[in-house]
Amino acid sequence: AAAASPGSRGASPARTALAPAARRKGKARRGRGKARSEGLLSKQKRSRRMKANDRERNRMHHLNSALDALRSVLPTFPDDAKLTKIETLRFAHNYIWALTQSL
Repeated sequence: AAAASPGSRGASPARTALAPAARRKGKARRGRGKARSEGLLSKQKRSRRMKANDRERNRMHHLNSALDALRSVLPTFPDDAKLTKIETLRFAHNYIWALTQSL
């Protein structure tokens, strides 16, 4: 009984006859189908980037709206002074804490 070569693991004779480069070449073609043109890829990347930018813009609009709503219910001493985002969150935290302490 002849010993199997390392890496053959009982493969068929036809499979072991292929050179490693030929096996790699076959695997490379099993990807996602046909190779896409560079023009199509750049259009897709641009489209994805624009959609991501829109999502981020909408996320920030919603966040800013929520912070404005929070500012409107917080008691501020100078009414015309607009608190920053972090100041609004810290003030809201401290205000809620103070209200719970007064109960």
